[in-house]
Amino acid sequence: MIKVGDHIGVGTIVNSCRACEYCSDDLESYCAKKAVFTFNGTDADGTVTKGGYSSYIVVHQRYCIKIPVNYPLSSAAPLLCAGITVYSPMMRRKMNQPGKSLGVIGLGGLGHMAVKFGKAFGLNVTVLSTSISKKEKVLNLLGADKFVISSDQEQMKTAGILVLVGFPREVKFSPVNLNPDMRTISCSVTGGMKEMQEMVDFCAARDVHPTLEIIPIQYANEAHERLAKRDVKYRFVIDIENSLE
Repeated sequence: MIKVGDHIGVGTIVNSCRACEYCSDDLESYCAKKAVFTFNGTDADGTVTKGGYSSYIVVHQRYCIKIPVNYPLSSAAPLLCAGITVYSPMMRRKMNQPGKSLGVIGLGGLGHMAVKFGKAFGLNVTVLSTSISKKEKVLNLLGADKFVISSDQEQMKTAGILVLVGFPREVKFSPVNLNPDMRTISCSVTGGMKEMQEMVDFCAARDVHPTLEIIPIQYANEAHERLAKRDVKYRFVIDIENSLE
């Protein structure tokens, strides 16, 4: 139950129809009538949403996430987008069972959270990358169990279920490479509100935090330039409150 004074987080959506099969199954992000995005979405009253850049925001309590008092708000922010984007398909595929193997392709904002969740769940985590320069950080700082260069075809053959959580321009594959070993390709966006609350509570209980850099809003343009150069480890968080003082 949410009460006055609680710390509240708002994720990627602020509204949905609340009646379709997806909303009824706690999958509001997949709403059949299209969920209203927190940024640049058109809400039921015709207003355009402006997300975290708003001076204030009005959201139905269904789309509010209660942040535990012992969890930093700066850590909570990336969870409500990058975190849930990897947490949701991991839970859907029962990748919270110790001893299973998880492969993470791409070590950015989403990928580093997948590694952290994997280790918190007790999985054997392998990071697959095109750059050998990332090996030390992957193994020593993030605690992954194994590092594989994606050009190594022999090691890449062990893949089982591929879940796309990003938006590549295209993905090419031949069924002959999937059918014999019952391999699967699936896609996912963010999760529902119930699952998002479970994720935040899990992170607070298990001390799981995104790796981030807090910046003032005046630094936003430079941050965008650094993002284009991939110069961020691994999420920027804008401190709106102190930026406006």
